[in-house]
Amino acid sequence: MDNLQNHLLIAMPTLEDPNFKRSVTYICEHNAEGAMGIVINHPMSVTVADLLSQLQIEFDPQSKAAKAQVCAGGPVQNDRGFVLHSPQQGYASSMQLNNGLMVTTSKDILENLTTAQGPQQFILALGYAGWSAGQLEQEIADNSWLVIPADNQIIFELSHAEKWQGATHKLGIDVWQISPQAGHA
Repeated sequence: MDNLQNHLLIAMPTLEDPNFKRSVTYICEHNAEGAMGIVINHPMSVTVADLLSQLQIEFDPQSKAAKAQVCAGGPVQNDRGFVLHSPQQGYASSMQLNNGLMVTTSKDILENLTTAQGPQQFILALGYAGWSAGQLEQEIADNSWLVIPADNQIIFELSHAEKWQGATHKLGIDVWQISPQAGHA
């Protein structure tokens, strides 16, 4: 299986796991040891302002960023924050990804999210999705996921509610026409 870093996983309609039902997951890392991704379309009832307030971080309550919803990024370490964002250097713990994306896990980015110094676009997620060696490849073979190259428009410009169908439209299909049966030639 090719390296799936910088791809989006689109949950098949038959995937019933509540962590992944109708999810779109950005794959940050994929190698022989496994894969790590962030679900980008499962908003929580918590806003960025709520989270920053809870962490006692000063913020601009009038900013668009403060009103953004925090996403449930996956079932692993869901007490830990991950910020998937447009390029912005200078944070203590950032990983440069492809496609003009970065993921930052250090607290210093949170202090900038609602300011002009923050990244232009971001998704703040709590937790991540993780797969052990070969697990993701098996789930794809079992027809749990569709895979497309990452698309920043889907990631940042579509509403959370639009991302799942928007991602399937990139494949030129209507997700509801997909058969739940896995076919193997």
